[in-house]
Amino acid sequence: MGNRSLSAPWPAPGKLNLGLRIIGRRDDGYHRLQTAFQFIAHCDFLRFTPRNDGQIRRLNDAQGIPEAQDLAIRAARLLQDSVGPTPGIDLHLDKRLPVGGGLGGGSSDAATTLVALNHYWGLGLPVSTLAALGLRLGADVPVFVQGHAAWGEAVGEVLTPITLPEPWFVILMPGVDISTRAVFQAPDLTRDSLPVKMRSLFQDHYRNDCEAVVFHRFPAVAMAARWLSRFARAYLTGTGSCVFAAFSRRQEAIAVATQAPCKALVSQGKNRSLLQERLQQETMHSAVGP
Repeated sequence: MGNRSLSAPWPAPGKLNLGLRIIGRRDDGYHRLQTAFQFIAHCDFLRFTPRNDGQIRRLNDAQGIPEAQDLAIRAARLLQDSVGPTPGIDLHLDKRLPVGGGLGGGSSDAATTLVALNHYWGLGLPVSTLAALGLRLGADVPVFVQGHAAWGEAVGEVLTPITLPEPWFVILMPGVDISTRAVFQAPDLTRDSLPVKMRSLFQDHYRNDCEAVVFHRFPAVAMAARWLSRFARAYLTGTGSCVFAAFSRRQEAIAVATQAPCKALVSQGKNRSLLQERLQQETMHSAVGP
C-alpha cells in the first residue's frame, strides 16, 4: 500500500434520487421503493494509511459523527470481520456532503471504504460480495459499490444499470439534518403508489413521495424548493433536505446558484461514479508497478 495513500484520496461521490415512489411496505417494516440513482461530481474524500497491527482507527472528527456510528469505520470493520485477519488502517474523512441531505454521504463513504480496502488488502472480492456487505450497512450502499447510474427497486438494492442524460444540477443545501427513519415512520407518508415501468418515472417528472412529509415538517426545505422552481422544476432527493433542478448548460446553472438564498453547488450528473474512475487508476498503477 505504501505512503501513496497519503496524497491520493479516494472520492465518495454524492448521488441524486431522480424520483422516489413508495409502492408498499414489507413485513419487516422496510418500504418497497422505485427510484433512479445518478451520481454527481461533488464528493467526500477518504485517505487510507496502512497499519501493521490490524487496528482500524479514525484520525479525525467527522462533523460530530461518533466513531461507532461512522459508516466508513463500520464498513472497514465489517470487511475485516468477513475475511479474517488483515492489515490495519488509519482513515481520514474529509466530509463535504451534508449530513442528512439526501445525497448519500454516509452510504457513499462506506462503499468507498469497501472498494478501496478490497483493493489495498488484495482481497479480490467481487462487486456482488461487496454490495451484499454494504447492504448490511444501508440500502443505498450497493449502488455506490457498483458505481453506475441505476434503476433501483425493492428497498433500493435491486439495481438495473441505466444510461441517463448528464445535465448540470443546481443543488440547494438548506442545512437541515433529516432522519431517513423519521420520514419513513411519518404517519402521513404516501405508501401506496402504483408501481411503474422505468420510463414512467421520468415521465412523472421525478416525483418523490417523501416531498410532502419533508416540506411540511421542514419549512426551510420547502422554501428552497419554491425558490429554485422559479428557474426550473425543483425536486427533493431521497429523504434528505437537499433539493435540485437540472439545467442543460453549466453557465446557466452557475448563474442560478450564485443567486441562491442558501448554500448551493453546481455539479454535473454522472452515469459512472468517480469512485469507479479512481479504482481503475489504482488498478492500472498496480499493474504497471511502482
